Amino acid sequence: MTADATRRRLAIGLDIGGTKVLGVAVDQESGRLLAEHKVPTVPREDRVVETLGAVADRLVDEVTTADGRAPVVSAAGLGAPGLVDRSGTLRYGANLPGVVDAPLGRRLAERLGVAVAVDNDATCAAWGEHELGAARGHNHSITITLGTGIGAGITARGRVLRGANGFAGEPGHMLVDPAGPPCPCGRRGCWERYGSGSGLGRLGREAVAAGRGARILQLAGGDVEQVVGEHVSAAAAEGDADALAVLDRFGWWVAAGSANLVDLLDTEIVVLGGGLVDIGELLLDPVRRHFAAQLYGVGRRPEVPIVAAQLGSRAGAIGAALLGLERREGP
Repeated sequence: MTADATRRRLAIGLDIGGTKVLGVAVDQESGRLLAEHKVPTVPREDRVVETLGAVADRLVDEVTTADGRAPVVSAAGLGAPGLVDRSGTLRYGANLPGVVDAPLGRRLAERLGVAVAVDNDATCAAWGEHELGAARGHNHSITITLGTGIGAGITARGRVLRGANGFAGEPGHMLVDPAGPPCPCGRRGCWERYGSGSGLGRLGREAVAAGRGARILQLAGGDVEQVVGEHVSAAAAEGDADALAVLDRFGWWVAAGSANLVDLLDTEIVVLGGGLVDIGELLLDPVRRHFAAQLYGVGRRPEVPIVAAQLGSRAGAIGAALLGLERREGP
């Protein structure tokens, strides 16, 4: 038996968001999460690859410290926000404006010394939830990630649906209001301007500017321009009526896009993931209520449950690791 055969084999999963990079190390045999590490995102191609490599190194170091010997990295996967083609190139992502036509798969493979599977971050999250989380046992599902923007991953017949070019799963840029606020993608009125973390912050600022949300404003230090989604959710958790009203309006927008997607795709289940799912039932309750009012044919079709992602904010990184294992070359 070779020395390598006795060493733990890892799959590294990396997830780039608009504000953070999250990495996880997953045991290849058991699927157990062994380590995780998070750092801020620097939206430039050279810094992104450098940061991803540094996170992977940190994960290996943590497992080495725990085991007493270095593991073998047998696979790696990366989830990136935006249009990821089948070659592993991030063509464009509205929330990573400095990373365009970036061959992240090739460059990261050179850095790590192992083939890297690259997919849209929400596609990775959907696969993680399908295999290990809330969508397990459902062949047709959609996982909607609510973070800086909105992404979605789709499974059909138990497999990831990627589309003709690998670009499927960008509902955050569905146009919902032609006269709406500007979007980082260059257009106006995209769904994520209303139903993402950025959208929640905007709705909070609008409420404060209209004379409501005193507690929200207080949490923001008295400056309406500093109001973000976290201030709204914190005030709502305290029971503040104005903040709860903002969350209800926000839930309507999340439900509106979700209902449209279910009408289009006829999924069995909707999984809500991303950082905003940490708000919990204060968010899920209004989303479910408004979803039931907006879905076509309610009462004439099977119920479509809306559930929180079981893997939480780790879903994208874990899903990336699993996709890396699926596509790895060699043993």
